[in-house]
Amino acid sequence: MKYRLVYTRRAIRDIEALDPMIKQRIGSALNRYEENPLRFAERLTNPKLGTFRFRIGNYRVIFDLEGRDIVVLRVGHRRDIYRGF
Repeated sequence: MKYRLVYTRRAIRDIEALDPMIKQRIGSALNRYEENPLRFAERLTNPKLGTFRFRIGNYRVIFDLEGRDIVVLRVGHRRDIYRGF
């Protein structure tokens, strides 16, 4: 059963700021992960940021699962995504 991707406003702003090639890579990876997101996800140790993350090269997608929805909270480079928490 396929999950549905839902983006927060912050995640949309994060994605819009990325290079077009990175956007394409992240988009295609997220489409693959819709089938079984927990197979590719790792649980985060800091629950303030989110519950899970996907690793896509040097970029991270922070998300929560709510029923059949993958709620994308943040998208960013690995050196920046965890700062401020």
